[in-house]
Amino acid sequence: MSKFKFSVGPWNVHEGADAFGPPVRESIPLTEKIKKFKEIGFDAVQFHDDDVVPEMNDLSDAAIKQKAKEVKKVLKDNGLGAEFVAPRLWMDPRTIDGGFTSNDPKDRDFAQWRALRSIDIANELGCNKLVLWLAREGTLCYESKDPVLSVNRIIEAINKMLEYDKNIHVLIETKPNEPIDRSFCPTIGHAIALSNKTIDPDRVGALLESAHAILAGLDPANEIAFGLANKKLWSVHLNDQNGIKYDQDKTFGVENLRQAFNQIKVLVENNYGKNGEYVGLDVKAMRTQKIEDSYRHLYNSLKIAKILEDKANKFDYTFQKKCVEERNYEALEMYVLDLIMKG
Repeated sequence: MSKFKFSVGPWNVHEGADAFGPPVRESIPLTEKIKKFKEIGFDAVQFHDDDVVPEMNDLSDAAIKQKAKEVKKVLKDNGLGAEFVAPRLWMDPRTIDGGFTSNDPKDRDFAQWRALRSIDIANELGCNKLVLWLAREGTLCYESKDPVLSVNRIIEAINKMLEYDKNIHVLIETKPNEPIDRSFCPTIGHAIALSNKTIDPDRVGALLESAHAILAGLDPANEIAFGLANKKLWSVHLNDQNGIKYDQDKTFGVENLRQAFNQIKVLVENNYGKNGEYVGLDVKAMRTQKIEDSYRHLYNSLKIAKILEDKANKFDYTFQKKCVEERNYEALEMYVLDLIMKG
Protein backbone atom coordinates (compact mmCIF):
# COMPACT_ATOMS: atom_id res chain seq x y z
CA MET A 1 0.00 0.00 0.00
CA SER A 2 1.36 3.41 -0.94
CA LYS A 3 2.41 5.85 1.77
CA PHE A 4 1.66 8.74 -0.59
CA LYS A 5 -1.53 10.65 -1.25
CA PHE A 6 -2.03 11.33 -4.96
CA SER A 7 -3.67 14.26 -6.72
CA VAL A 8 -4.62 15.14 -10.29
CA GLY A 9 -6.04 18.12 -12.17
CA PRO A 10 -9.06 18.35 -14.52
CA TRP A 11 -6.74 19.64 -17.28
CA ASN A 12 -5.02 16.25 -17.32
CA VAL A 13 -8.06 14.90 -19.16
CA HIS A 14 -8.35 17.43 -21.95
CA GLU A 15 -9.50 17.86 -25.54
CA GLY A 16 -6.12 17.06 -27.07
CA ALA A 17 -5.43 20.35 -28.83
CA ASP A 18 -1.82 21.42 -29.16
CA ALA A 19 -0.19 24.56 -30.53
CA PHE A 20 -0.47 23.25 -34.09
CA GLY A 21 -3.77 21.42 -34.12
CA PRO A 22 -7.44 21.47 -33.20
CA PRO A 23 -9.15 19.61 -30.35
CA VAL A 24 -9.53 15.88 -31.08
CA ARG A 25 -11.79 14.84 -28.20
CA GLU A 26 -15.05 16.10 -26.72
CA SER A 27 -14.97 17.96 -23.40
CA ILE A 28 -15.83 15.89 -20.31
CA PRO A 29 -17.84 17.65 -17.55
CA LEU A 30 -15.94 18.43 -14.34
CA THR A 31 -18.34 16.40 -12.19
CA GLU A 32 -17.72 13.33 -14.37
CA LYS A 33 -13.96 13.79 -14.13
CA ILE A 34 -14.10 14.08 -10.34
CA LYS A 35 -16.10 10.87 -10.08
CA LYS A 36 -13.61 9.10 -12.35
CA PHE A 37 -10.59 10.40 -10.38
CA LYS A 38 -11.96 8.73 -7.27
CA GLU A 39 -12.55 5.49 -9.17
CA ILE A 40 -8.96 5.49 -10.47
CA GLY A 41 -7.59 5.89 -6.95
CA PHE A 42 -6.72 9.56 -6.46
CA ASP A 43 -7.10 11.32 -3.11
CA ALA A 44 -7.43 14.97 -4.13
CA VAL A 45 -7.97 17.30 -7.08
CA GLN A 46 -5.81 20.23 -8.16
CA PHE A 47 -7.68 23.19 -9.62
CA HIS A 48 -7.20 26.30 -11.67
CA ASP A 49 -9.50 29.06 -10.48
CA ASP A 50 -11.68 28.82 -13.60
CA ASP A 51 -11.87 25.03 -13.38
CA VAL A 52 -13.95 25.72 -10.29
CA VAL A 53 -15.66 28.91 -11.47
CA PRO A 54 -15.91 29.20 -15.27
CA GLU A 55 -16.41 32.74 -16.59
CA MET A 56 -15.34 34.08 -13.21
CA ASN A 57 -14.31 37.42 -14.68
CA ASP A 58 -17.99 38.22 -15.16
CA LEU A 59 -19.08 37.27 -11.63
CA SER A 60 -19.18 39.12 -8.33
CA ASP A 61 -16.96 38.04 -5.47
CA ALA A 62 -20.00 36.56 -3.70
CA ALA A 63 -21.05 34.60 -6.80
CA ILE A 64 -17.52 33.22 -7.19
CA LYS A 65 -17.60 31.93 -3.62
CA GLN A 66 -21.02 30.36 -4.15
CA LYS A 67 -19.86 28.51 -7.27
CA ALA A 68 -16.84 27.23 -5.32
CA LYS A 69 -19.15 25.92 -2.58
CA GLU A 70 -20.97 23.86 -5.21
CA VAL A 71 -17.74 22.22 -6.36
CA LYS A 72 -16.78 21.56 -2.74
CA LYS A 73 -19.98 19.54 -2.39
CA VAL A 74 -19.09 17.47 -5.47
CA LEU A 75 -15.69 16.72 -3.95
CA LYS A 76 -17.22 15.77 -0.62
CA ASP A 77 -19.82 13.53 -2.28
CA ASN A 78 -16.97 11.66 -4.00
CA GLY A 79 -14.66 11.48 -0.98
CA LEU A 80 -11.98 13.71 -2.47
CA GLY A 81 -10.09 16.72 -1.15
CA ALA A 82 -8.76 19.81 -2.91
CA GLU A 83 -4.98 20.18 -2.99
CA PHE A 84 -4.61 23.73 -4.32
CA VAL A 85 -6.03 26.48 -6.49
CA ALA A 86 -3.96 28.25 -9.17
CA PRO A 87 -4.97 31.46 -10.96
CA ARG A 88 -5.01 30.74 -14.70
CA LEU A 89 -3.45 34.00 -15.88
CA TRP A 90 -1.85 32.93 -19.15
CA MET A 91 -5.07 32.53 -21.15
CA ASP A 92 -6.47 36.04 -20.74
CA PRO A 93 -5.81 38.80 -23.31
CA ARG A 94 -4.71 41.06 -20.46
CA THR A 95 -1.82 38.75 -19.59
CA ILE A 96 -0.25 38.28 -23.03
CA ASP A 97 2.77 40.21 -21.75
CA GLY A 98 2.66 38.62 -18.31
CA GLY A 99 0.38 39.30 -15.37
CA PHE A 100 2.41 40.32 -12.36
CA THR A 101 5.26 41.64 -14.54
CA SER A 102 3.23 43.30 -17.29
CA ASN A 103 4.33 46.79 -18.27
CA ASP A 104 0.67 47.85 -18.03
CA PRO A 105 -0.51 48.56 -14.46
CA LYS A 106 -4.11 47.64 -15.39
CA ASP A 107 -2.94 44.18 -16.40
CA ARG A 108 -1.03 43.81 -13.12
CA ASP A 109 -4.18 44.81 -11.23
CA PHE A 110 -6.16 42.15 -13.09
CA ALA A 111 -3.58 39.47 -12.26
CA GLN A 112 -3.69 40.47 -8.61
CA TRP A 113 -7.48 40.32 -8.62
CA ARG A 114 -7.43 36.78 -10.01
CA ALA A 115 -4.88 35.70 -7.42
CA LEU A 116 -6.98 37.05 -4.55
CA ARG A 117 -10.13 35.43 -5.95
CA SER A 118 -8.19 32.17 -6.19
CA ILE A 119 -7.51 32.46 -2.47
CA ASP A 120 -11.25 32.91 -1.88
CA ILE A 121 -11.93 29.78 -3.95
CA ALA A 122 -9.26 27.82 -2.05
CA ASN A 123 -10.90 28.77 1.23
CA GLU A 124 -14.29 27.57 0.00
CA LEU A 125 -12.77 24.29 -1.19
CA GLY A 126 -11.05 23.75 2.15
CA CYS A 127 -7.40 24.04 1.13
CA ASN A 128 -4.73 26.58 2.02
CA LYS A 129 -2.40 26.31 -0.99
CA LEU A 130 -2.21 28.75 -3.88
CA VAL A 131 0.02 27.68 -6.78
CA LEU A 132 1.60 30.30 -9.03
CA TRP A 133 2.78 28.95 -12.34
CA LEU A 134 4.51 32.09 -13.59
CA ALA A 135 3.77 31.13 -17.18
CA ARG A 136 4.26 34.50 -18.90
CA GLU A 137 6.38 36.17 -16.23
CA GLY A 138 9.40 36.61 -18.45
CA THR A 139 10.24 37.95 -21.88
CA LEU A 140 10.16 37.10 -25.57
CA CYS A 141 12.27 40.19 -26.27
CA TYR A 142 14.86 40.59 -23.53
CA GLU A 143 14.92 44.37 -23.61
CA SER A 144 11.13 44.66 -23.28
CA LYS A 145 11.19 44.46 -19.46
CA ASP A 146 13.43 45.51 -16.61
CA PRO A 147 14.39 42.11 -15.08
CA VAL A 148 15.20 43.51 -11.62
CA LEU A 149 11.94 45.46 -11.47
CA SER A 150 10.06 42.39 -12.71
CA VAL A 151 11.38 40.13 -9.94
CA ASN A 152 10.43 42.78 -7.39
CA ARG A 153 6.95 43.01 -8.91
CA ILE A 154 6.47 39.27 -8.40
CA ILE A 155 7.56 39.64 -4.78
CA GLU A 156 5.19 42.58 -4.32
CA ALA A 157 2.30 40.56 -5.77
CA ILE A 158 3.00 37.61 -3.46
CA ASN A 159 3.19 39.95 -0.47
CA LYS A 160 -0.32 41.19 -1.26
CA MET A 161 -1.54 37.59 -1.30
CA LEU A 162 0.11 36.90 2.06
CA GLU A 163 -1.44 40.04 3.52
CA TYR A 164 -4.88 39.20 2.14
CA ASP A 165 -5.05 35.83 3.90
CA LYS A 166 -2.92 34.96 6.92
CA ASN A 167 -3.36 31.20 6.37
CA ILE A 168 -2.62 30.91 2.67
CA HIS A 169 0.59 29.23 1.52
CA VAL A 170 1.95 30.27 -1.88
CA LEU A 171 3.74 27.65 -3.99
CA ILE A 172 5.81 28.85 -6.94
CA GLU A 173 5.82 26.39 -9.84
CA THR A 174 8.94 27.00 -11.87
CA LYS A 175 9.61 26.51 -15.58
CA PRO A 176 12.52 27.90 -17.63
CA ASN A 177 10.68 28.62 -20.89
CA GLU A 178 7.45 28.14 -22.87
CA PRO A 179 5.26 30.02 -23.41
CA ILE A 180 7.86 32.76 -22.89
CA ASP A 181 11.52 32.60 -23.93
CA ARG A 182 13.22 33.60 -20.67
CA SER A 183 11.56 33.10 -17.31
CA PHE A 184 12.26 35.38 -14.36
CA CYS A 185 11.95 32.36 -12.04
CA PRO A 186 13.16 29.29 -13.98
CA THR A 187 14.20 26.76 -11.29
CA ILE A 188 13.35 25.69 -7.77
CA GLY A 189 16.46 27.49 -6.52
CA HIS A 190 15.12 30.74 -7.96
CA ALA A 191 11.76 30.10 -6.30
CA ILE A 192 13.35 29.55 -2.91
CA ALA A 193 15.51 32.66 -3.24
CA LEU A 194 12.43 34.66 -4.22
CA SER A 195 10.45 33.25 -1.28
CA ASN A 196 13.05 34.55 1.14
CA LYS A 197 12.44 38.10 -0.10
CA THR A 198 8.73 38.06 0.80
CA ILE A 199 7.19 39.35 4.02
CA ASP A 200 6.56 35.80 5.30
CA PRO A 201 9.04 33.28 3.84
CA ASP A 202 7.55 30.48 5.96
CA ARG A 203 4.41 30.67 3.82
CA VAL A 204 6.11 30.70 0.42
CA GLY A 205 7.50 27.50 -1.04
CA ALA A 206 7.75 25.60 -4.30
CA LEU A 207 6.14 23.03 -6.53
CA LEU A 208 8.55 21.00 -8.65
CA GLU A 209 7.45 19.49 -11.97
CA SER A 210 9.61 16.76 -13.51
CA ALA A 211 9.25 17.98 -17.09
CA HIS A 212 10.04 21.58 -16.16
CA ALA A 213 13.29 20.51 -14.50
CA ILE A 214 14.24 18.50 -17.59
CA LEU A 215 13.48 21.50 -19.81
CA ALA A 216 16.04 23.43 -17.75
CA GLY A 217 18.61 20.69 -18.40
CA LEU A 218 18.44 19.63 -14.75
CA ASP A 219 17.79 16.33 -13.00
CA PRO A 220 14.29 16.38 -11.44
CA ALA A 221 15.31 14.18 -8.50
CA ASN A 222 18.05 16.67 -7.58
CA GLU A 223 15.60 19.56 -7.90
CA ILE A 224 13.23 17.69 -5.58
CA ALA A 225 16.11 17.09 -3.18
CA PHE A 226 17.04 20.78 -3.19
CA GLY A 227 13.48 21.70 -2.27
CA LEU A 228 13.41 19.08 0.48
CA ALA A 229 16.75 20.24 1.89
CA ASN A 230 15.35 23.75 2.19
CA LYS A 231 12.01 22.52 3.60
CA LYS A 232 10.28 24.28 0.70
CA LEU A 233 8.97 21.37 -1.37
CA TRP A 234 5.23 21.49 -0.73
CA SER A 235 4.02 19.73 -3.86
CA VAL A 236 5.35 17.81 -6.85
CA HIS A 237 4.06 17.26 -10.38
CA LEU A 238 5.48 13.96 -11.57
CA ASN A 239 5.47 13.30 -15.31
CA ASP A 240 8.01 12.61 -18.04
CA GLN A 241 9.67 14.43 -20.89
CA ASN A 242 11.59 13.39 -23.99
CA GLY A 243 14.54 15.78 -23.72
CA ILE A 244 14.77 19.56 -23.90
CA LYS A 245 11.90 20.24 -26.28
CA TYR A 246 8.40 21.55 -25.70
CA ASP A 247 6.55 20.68 -22.49
CA GLN A 248 5.13 17.18 -23.02
CA ASP A 249 3.58 16.08 -19.68
CA LYS A 250 4.00 12.43 -20.63
CA THR A 251 2.98 9.49 -18.46
CA PHE A 252 5.31 9.27 -15.46
CA GLY A 253 8.31 7.04 -16.13
CA VAL A 254 7.68 6.20 -19.79
CA GLU A 255 10.78 8.00 -21.12
CA ASN A 256 13.34 7.57 -18.34
CA LEU A 257 12.41 4.93 -15.79
CA ARG A 258 15.60 5.28 -13.74
CA GLN A 259 15.10 9.03 -13.51
CA ALA A 260 11.54 8.39 -12.37
CA PHE A 261 12.76 5.85 -9.80
CA ASN A 262 15.16 8.36 -8.29
CA GLN A 263 12.38 10.93 -7.93
CA ILE A 264 10.25 8.46 -5.99
CA LYS A 265 13.28 7.26 -4.01
CA VAL A 266 14.22 10.71 -2.75
CA LEU A 267 10.60 11.36 -1.75
CA VAL A 268 10.43 8.04 0.13
CA GLU A 269 13.79 8.58 1.84
CA ASN A 270 12.75 11.99 3.15
CA ASN A 271 9.28 10.94 4.29
CA TYR A 272 7.60 13.31 1.85
CA GLY A 273 3.93 13.61 2.68
CA LYS A 274 4.37 13.61 6.45
CA ASN A 275 2.94 17.14 6.57
CA GLY A 276 0.03 16.32 4.29
CA GLU A 277 1.76 16.97 0.95
CA TYR A 278 0.40 15.28 -2.16
CA VAL A 279 2.15 13.61 -5.06
CA GLY A 280 0.57 15.23 -8.10
CA LEU A 281 0.56 13.37 -11.41
CA ASP A 282 0.47 16.17 -13.98
CA VAL A 283 0.21 14.08 -17.12
CA LYS A 284 -1.81 14.59 -20.27
CA ALA A 285 -3.35 12.12 -22.68
CA MET A 286 -1.61 11.95 -26.04
CA ARG A 287 -3.53 14.04 -28.55
CA THR A 288 -4.25 10.95 -30.68
CA GLN A 289 -5.88 9.07 -27.78
CA LYS A 290 -9.55 8.25 -28.30
CA ILE A 291 -11.98 9.68 -25.77
CA GLU A 292 -13.11 6.27 -24.50
CA ASP A 293 -9.58 5.66 -23.22
CA SER A 294 -8.62 9.21 -22.30
CA TYR A 295 -7.96 8.31 -18.64
CA ARG A 296 -5.47 5.55 -19.45
CA HIS A 297 -2.44 7.80 -18.84
CA LEU A 298 -3.67 8.43 -15.30
CA TYR A 299 -4.04 4.73 -14.55
CA ASN A 300 -0.58 4.10 -16.00
CA SER A 301 1.11 6.95 -14.11
CA LEU A 302 -0.40 5.89 -10.80
CA LYS A 303 0.60 2.26 -11.41
CA ILE A 304 4.19 3.17 -12.32
CA ALA A 305 4.55 5.50 -9.32
CA LYS A 306 3.38 2.78 -6.93
CA ILE A 307 5.61 0.11 -8.51
CA LEU A 308 8.62 2.41 -8.19
CA GLU A 309 7.67 3.24 -4.60
CA ASP A 310 7.68 -0.48 -3.80
CA LYS A 311 11.10 -0.84 -5.41
CA ALA A 312 12.43 2.18 -3.50
CA ASN A 313 11.28 0.51 -0.27
CA LYS A 314 13.31 -2.58 -1.23
CA PHE A 315 16.49 -0.64 -1.96
CA ASP A 316 19.52 -2.33 -0.35
CA TYR A 317 21.34 0.44 1.53
CA THR A 318 23.88 -2.03 2.94
CA PHE A 319 24.97 -2.97 -0.58
CA GLN A 320 24.95 0.69 -1.58
CA LYS A 321 27.26 1.50 1.34
CA LYS A 322 29.61 -1.31 0.33
CA CYS A 323 29.75 -0.08 -3.28
CA VAL A 324 30.41 3.49 -2.17
CA GLU A 325 33.20 2.43 0.20
CA GLU A 326 34.81 0.40 -2.58
CA ARG A 327 34.11 3.16 -5.11
CA ASN A 328 32.46 0.49 -7.25
CA TYR A 329 29.89 2.63 -8.98
CA GLU A 330 29.47 0.23 -11.90
CA ALA A 331 28.20 -2.41 -9.49
CA LEU A 332 25.87 0.12 -7.87
CA GLU A 333 24.48 1.22 -11.21
CA MET A 334 23.85 -2.38 -12.26
CA TYR A 335 22.16 -3.07 -8.92
CA VAL A 336 19.79 -0.15 -9.45
CA LEU A 337 18.95 -1.26 -12.99
CA ASP A 338 18.39 -4.86 -11.86
CA LEU A 339 16.09 -3.61 -9.10
CA ILE A 340 14.06 -1.52 -11.56
CA MET A 341 13.85 -4.21 -14.25
CA LYS A 342 12.93 -7.17 -12.04
CA GLY A 343 9.24 -8.01 -11.99
